[in-house]
Amino acid sequence: MEYQDPQIAAIYEMANPLAEDGEFYLSLAGTQPCSVLDLGCGTGTLCCALVQGGHQVTGVDAAAAMLAVARSKRYAEHVEWIESSAQDYRSKRRFDLIVMTGHAFQVLLRDTEMLAVLETMQRHLKEGGTVAFESRNPRIDWVGEWTGRCRARGDGQITETIQITGADGEFISFQTSYQIPGGTLTTDSTLRFPSREQVAELITRSGLVVRDVFGGWSAGSFEPERSREMIFIAEKAK
Repeated sequence: MEYQDPQIAAIYEMANPLAEDGEFYLSLAGTQPCSVLDLGCGTGTLCCALVQGGHQVTGVDAAAAMLAVARSKRYAEHVEWIESSAQDYRSKRRFDLIVMTGHAFQVLLRDTEMLAVLETMQRHLKEGGTVAFESRNPRIDWVGEWTGRCRARGDGQITETIQITGADGEFISFQTSYQIPGGTLTTDSTLRFPSREQVAELITRSGLVVRDVFGGWSAGSFEPERSREMIFIAEKAK
């Protein structure tokens, strides 16, 4: 796993500050203290922001290097950090809100993996609680948008370039190069782009039920041909 590399973890932290997606998930937590589980928490930016807002937070990630960055942050001492995959996480605790952000759901390439994560969510969700995660809308031409993309990240300290290495049905593979002072680092990734219907069916199989699907971070309605995001809001089935 490339995110076990401390240099990659540090670059990820620089390139991914709290943005509109993070603000959306903060709004789901609300202003009254609640318990939050962040599966695939990465370098913990959202977790620490949630703690700052008065919430009780558990952050779970499989990459020790990412958690090392997370533990170094302000407010990190108030977060429970757990090194585990989202599929394998088990606790006696139950949460008011469970999230998976940063399009981490798309790293799960098989139905069995997606279902295992959704079942983890269902297992650890309180009655009346909320599950939220997002996946990119597969009807958007992501290959066309990403081919040759080059952009500045991290306040201009990083130049990120993407090269598509494969596209097959629901799957897109690509290499990301990060040019930083002193050299260039690369990562190789494959993401899955399931349809809304596929995700909804897996949600139902897990024992959850879809409450809403938003098409963007302003919580507007999902439009199949236009929306870039599919933001799923789910709860326990009655």
